[in-house]
Amino acid sequence: MTEKNKRGLLVVVSGFSGAGKGTLIRELLRQYPNYRLSVSATTRAPRAGEEDGKDYFFVSRERFEEMIAGHKLIEYASYVGNYYGTPRDYVEEMLTAGNDVILEIEIQGALKVKDIFPEAVFVFVAPPDAETLEQRLTGRGTESREQVLARLKRAAEESRWMPDYDYLLVNDDLSETVARLRALLESQHLSMRRHRAFAEEIRAALNRFYLKEEK
Repeated sequence: MTEKNKRGLLVVVSGFSGAGKGTLIRELLRQYPNYRLSVSATTRAPRAGEEDGKDYFFVSRERFEEMIAGHKLIEYASYVGNYYGTPRDYVEEMLTAGNDVILEIEIQGALKVKDIFPEAVFVFVAPPDAETLEQRLTGRGTESREQVLARLKRAAEESRWMPDYDYLLVNDDLSETVARLRALLESQHLSMRRHRAFAEEIRAALNRFYLKEEK
């Protein structure tokens, strides 16, 4: 087996708010702990119960800006006065160790990842229809009608980027969607683009046999 074969998959998962991508990923990790969820770096203070290196990498603003300047982040954004980003070294270490790494990030961040890791697998999670998304957002009971409509408007804007993803998962039944995501990720390990080095090796070996017989 070549070194290329051993490298893990980088899987980017995005979707509309209310599509259930977070629940989907948590259930996948619960059933299949061999996957790794990427840990983000942030400048915000830890909340009660949060652990450094598990929930987030908690760093100072100065350190985060050094990471930006040193191109140590795959993607980053500022939200409510704090930075959030994906550490490149951490992801690379996990991939090199053979772990499949899942990034749950917004569409804008996903497009940045695609520039750096074009070989990554990009999955978009969507509800079965717009009505279901509206019902899920309303059913949370945590936001006003205006906030729900704002999320639906954002989903409409985000939908234009759906064709930039490799795969679409319609999250209607959670258990079925988890099974489809698992099957999708496992199939990627058989993709020929991950085995080009092996194909070249066996081609060269076969040619050597052929040339030896000719002599």
